[in-house]
Amino acid sequence: MKFILAHQTARTRSMAAVRDAPDGYIVEIREPTRNLEQNAALHAVLGEIAASRQWAGQTLSIEDWKRLLTAAWCRATGRGVKLLPALDGQGFDALYQRTSTLTKSEMSELIDYIHAWAA
Repeated sequence: MKFILAHQTARTRSMAAVRDAPDGYIVEIREPTRNLEQNAALHAVLGEIAASRQWAGQTLSIEDWKRLLTAAWCRATGRGVKLLPALDGQGFDALYQRTSTLTKSEMSELIDYIHAWAA
């Protein structure tokens, strides 16, 4: 069960659900994740970059640009990126936060970072 705390009725119902929940259940209060409008804005700017730029002498896809720029943003904001030997022994893989798990404010920061980088 999920409640968006947008009005008093939702708050009342969520408190009743917590009160009536069986022992061992988990309650999480967190900032909402990115929305569809932000996702569309991200992909629009990535599309512009992919259509107009190359990196390391290569034309990259929107997904490649998203990975590069998200990893750069993670490093720039102290979130970090793990660089680990690949499981198959063929080089290294970078592990970083996925955009689908970003909060609304984090997604805004990432989009601002990409605009600043592109400028």
